[in-house]
Amino acid sequence: MVERRKKLRMGESLVAQGLITLDQLRIAIKEQKATGLPIGRQLVALGFITEAVVRDQLAHVLGSQSIDLSMVVADPEALALVPEDFARKQRLLPIAYNAERQVLTIATTDMFNVVALDQLKAALGQQVEINTLLAGEAQLIEYTDLFYGFDLSLDGILREIETGEVDYQSLNPETDEYTQPVVRLVGALLADAVKRRASDIHFEPEHAFLRIRYRIDGVLEQVRSLHKTYWPGVAVRLKVLSGMNIAETRAPQDGRMSLTLSGRPIDFRVSSQPGIHGENIVLRILDREKSILPLETMGFADAALQELQLMMARPEGILIITGPTGSGKTTTLYSMLSHLNSEEVNIMTLEDPVEYPVTLMRQTSVNETVKLDFANGIRSIMRQDPDIILVGEVRDKETAEMAFRAAMTGHQVFTTLHTNSALGVFPRLLDIGIQPGIMAGNIIGVVAQRLARLLCPHCKQAYTPEETEARILGWEAADRPTLYRPKGCPACDGKGYRGRTALIELLRMDADLDEMVARGAALHEIRAAALARGYRPLADDGVARVLGGSTSFAEVARVVDLTSRV
Repeated sequence: MVERRKKLRMGESLVAQGLITLDQLRIAIKEQKATGLPIGRQLVALGFITEAVVRDQLAHVLGSQSIDLSMVVADPEALALVPEDFARKQRLLPIAYNAERQVLTIATTDMFNVVALDQLKAALGQQVEINTLLAGEAQLIEYTDLFYGFDLSLDGILREIETGEVDYQSLNPETDEYTQPVVRLVGALLADAVKRRASDIHFEPEHAFLRIRYRIDGVLEQVRSLHKTYWPGVAVRLKVLSGMNIAETRAPQDGRMSLTLSGRPIDFRVSSQPGIHGENIVLRILDREKSILPLETMGFADAALQELQLMMARPEGILIITGPTGSGKTTTLYSMLSHLNSEEVNIMTLEDPVEYPVTLMRQTSVNETVKLDFANGIRSIMRQDPDIILVGEVRDKETAEMAFRAAMTGHQVFTTLHTNSALGVFPRLLDIGIQPGIMAGNIIGVVAQRLARLLCPHCKQAYTPEETEARILGWEAADRPTLYRPKGCPACDGKGYRGRTALIELLRMDADLDEMVARGAALHEIRAAALARGYRPLADDGVARVLGGSTSFAEVARVVDLTSRV
């Protein structure tokens, strides 16, 4: 009866605040009977409400969210903060520590053990915030033994594999597979990559060793070299986790997996490729929390953000995002669609593959085996009553024609195209086979994008630029600005850079530009007309960031051609 009253109080609170409807509450309570999930988590699972709203609005009812510890990878940093004796006595388990925000996430069986939480906060310091999650008692005891019972550092796991010194008598037969050192080695590598904000993990077998590299802020960095004998076990573990065929080693494979790392679910897209020394495996880390950002927090200048919002306000037409692989096109697209996402519109996507599942959006992956390519997919989506359509990429004439047909029949279409600049879209579409008359009036605008690393605010060094740099930046040689360059410190792992920002150029189409495109005007004419309307090339945005001190001249020159300014 108490549990029933809690559900009703929670439901009444949510309905009263307009966060969910009465129908949605009834569906959640009915589903909960089958799943056994707490009501708040059930509402999140059904997509009726976000986790953030559940935390903020219903924390006093639920205490916290529940967590399945079998999907958690141990965090040595969190375990080091809480003594094992204290954790066992108070029935809690530290599962993640965010050093930047100073947030420790713990799993516990008693959400109202205020004494234990106060003691823990006193030991750690008042500046550390403690985030609590509810776990089952039997599972908590099992994973406390597991996490505290083994050395979870990479070096410790490798030493265990090499020496074979494992106390098999202490292992729980039911969890024996999970406690194998190779399993913990893979978990430790994945946790380390997520903590270091990597976007990809590369496992690259050579003749005598295995090279492991992370892509951090767009640049590959070697983190470990292991003996080749480790690779078969690591490869099998990765394949098992991602649902691949472990017996197939001669053909490329793709897979996906989801784990709880740093206290939140992280998805991985996994790809294997046969090579001369064995299979090469690359994992793309899909961290929704860091990748789908509100447009206002993406670092765009105010003028650029207003221009982008004006483009999105157009009810029909195509909005094209261009840039090379790894330039953040997908992140920007998802952020734009999330800005437009609501119950009033039907957003349908066609991607290769779907990277981030988003509530309310109808998302489809192209599939060659059932002949569902981009062109056929758009044709099918058009019969699904869409308002907004995302086409992952325009690669050929048929896809381009179908995308423009959707735009001409009153739909808002978002897509990507590989060109070097916003103005390069017109010759590229012409090359694909789209006539100028079709382009004119149907293109809302073009966004060209690059990602540049941000200087570490703790160690960036001021300097006066040389004559060539000053001239490229548009300053007279006698009067040079103060610029900043990387130095390196512990906060940025000695790189001098931490995080990335988007450099963008926006071309918003109007009647005059449409007329120029329709009559096949030369590119330099369109460029001159666009500049007169406030168009700012990528190089100009990059220079503004350099002069603002957020990034370095060398970094902008790495991703954008600045020589055109000389």
